[in-house]
Amino acid sequence: MAALTCALVERLETIADPRRQGENLKHRLVDLIVLGFCGVLAGCDDFVELAEWAKGNEGFFRSFLALPHGIPSHDTFTRVFALLPPATLQAVLLPWLLERRGLPGDWIHLDGKTLRQTRRTTPKLKALHVVSAWAGQTGLTLGQVAVDAKSNEITAMPELLKLLDLHEKIVTTDAMGCQKAIAETIVQGGGDYILAVKDNQPTLHAEIRAAFATAATPPARSPRLYTTEDQGHGREEQRTVQVLPARGSLSAAQCAAWLGVLTIVMVTRVVWCEATGVESMEVSYFLSSLRPNARRIGAAIRGHWRIENGLHWVLDVVFREDARRLYDRTAAENVAFLNRLALSLLRGDTGKGSLKVKRKRAGWQIPYLAQLLGFHST
Repeated sequence: MAALTCALVERLETIADPRRQGENLKHRLVDLIVLGFCGVLAGCDDFVELAEWAKGNEGFFRSFLALPHGIPSHDTFTRVFALLPPATLQAVLLPWLLERRGLPGDWIHLDGKTLRQTRRTTPKLKALHVVSAWAGQTGLTLGQVAVDAKSNEITAMPELLKLLDLHEKIVTTDAMGCQKAIAETIVQGGGDYILAVKDNQPTLHAEIRAAFATAATPPARSPRLYTTEDQGHGREEQRTVQVLPARGSLSAAQCAAWLGVLTIVMVTRVVWCEATGVESMEVSYFLSSLRPNARRIGAAIRGHWRIENGLHWVLDVVFREDARRLYDRTAAENVAFLNRLALSLLRGDTGKGSLKVKRKRAGWQIPYLAQLLGFHST
């Protein structure tokens, strides 16, 4: 087989080996990481499957990896991924991903996901919770931060935002991210925010509700009102986005407390179910640093669902992330990142087939796997 080269391997060779150096060190770090990522892309759901699949394709891997002692055992993969610093892995692989996929777009969606099978009862340790940044327009992971066992998303989101290029980006979060410090971090980074407001900010929530309750409905063609209608999957949905300038709608204290705030938003969803004939209505409120343009803000809010449907749902259904038992938190965090990296690569493939089929194809057809990773012959 002709020798292969890839920028992925070259980048991973720059990572310092976290293991104690000695004569018993049989496998190179770069070999382990490349095999681990290839296994995730190819549909391996744990390190046991990975070791077996890699043995069956050892000839391919020997064309670009040293593998001085053959394919490592599943225990070796477990130990190494438990030692590898997650921040280091992300710092090396995210720039490579952007080179492969291109620019991420204007929207950055933040949300958290729990890896359910990482919970341990002895010692008592909650399941690992990871906050991800997702470029919904292009289907790209932009980074992740694990939530400390004694903390929550409120402390993890600012840490994640510090890792991102926020310049001229629109950042959306759920109600957990509606915090003054998060808004300040986004604005200081050169971005704009749209934060969901619920009862965790009771005073702000009450003021926004009162403002829309007394405001006159804008004309149909006004930039402060935007309505869309969708039909599919046995239901019809009408979404109406109405915006108001924050100044004059909120108290001076609230305007001063939220850095850069310019707009408050109300989204009304009316859904009619064809099967039951039942109509339901849901009203949501948001705070934004964008100027009051209902169409632009409404599109970004609608885009936030992509982190649920386009990332979290796919990780559970296609990558079986919730079913994977990984009790070491560092190993679980590293594998979670590789899942998101693999999903980003698969979304970049314009060929036919679902994400599930493409993942299996990467395991069945080595040329397809090499194409995804950007290998070329020398």
